[in-house]
Amino acid sequence: MGVCLISQLWNSLLFILYIYTFFFKPHFKKLIDSICMHLTIVNVLMIIFTLISHIMSYFGVPKFLDDTGCRAVLFIFRITRGMSISTTSILSTFQVITITPSNSRWVWLKPKLSKLTLSSLLCSWLINLLIYTYMIPMVIAKTNSTHFGHGYMDPYCQNKHFGNQNSGSFLSIIFIRDLFYVALMMWTSLYMVTVLYRHRKRVQHLHSTSLSCQPSPERRATHSILLLVISFAFIYGLNNYITLYSFYVQAKIPNVEGINAILATCYPTICPFLLMKNNKLVWQLTSSFSERRRTCFQSVLCV
Repeated sequence: MGVCLISQLWNSLLFILYIYTFFFKPHFKKLIDSICMHLTIVNVLMIIFTLISHIMSYFGVPKFLDDTGCRAVLFIFRITRGMSISTTSILSTFQVITITPSNSRWVWLKPKLSKLTLSSLLCSWLINLLIYTYMIPMVIAKTNSTHFGHGYMDPYCQNKHFGNQNSGSFLSIIFIRDLFYVALMMWTSLYMVTVLYRHRKRVQHLHSTSLSCQPSPERRATHSILLLVISFAFIYGLNNYITLYSFYVQAKIPNVEGINAILATCYPTICPFLLMKNNKLVWQLTSSFSERRRTCFQSVLCV
């Protein structure tokens, strides 16, 4: 419950910040903000539909979900989880194209960045909808029988054919899709690290302290996205390991699903903190607050 509230609070604040920027500070608006806002919406939905059944189970609500409810909740959760990894991958690819040097072979993509970003997000939605539509009839409300064997299970839902080993083929399709996005994120991360390293080497040859002490907005954004990718890769790997373990273990352990649900919300929880570091409006508010605090402190000393 605490994880859910904290996550929703910060994601909601970040979403309000983007809305405020779009309508009242249009000169601060950037294309990357649209991707970040999309990621924020996906994260909010993912947190809600990941933890809702576990929270209701904790409060002892019996039969909270029927067959239709199980299918809707699991479908939206899987869609938003898939879009979370897709959007993070698109975000890292966007930043690679943004910071690519003028002599790079990828520079021709810069003028087409807006169209490529929109088409990539639409394709990701389509792919996820096609994959998880197949999953809808596979899930039902939990029965009173003993659950032993391969299969998915949470406090209110389970596989329709529990113990059927063919269910693992569906997981294989999901992991192949996720592997593609993770590989893309790793490649873009390595490329960004290489570009930053070369940029630092060039800056070291300059004697101007202003160039070396004040990072550009592109560099700040690159650092934030690198932290996002590293956090995602670690949490994703651990989450997938527990998911596979809970799916294939013969005797189901209820607490494992709860721990895995909390782990699945870790990335959406830390995501707004990292994205706020890249927001120009946040930088202005922070610097303004620091300036006022310093002024107040100096006035107190003078008195």
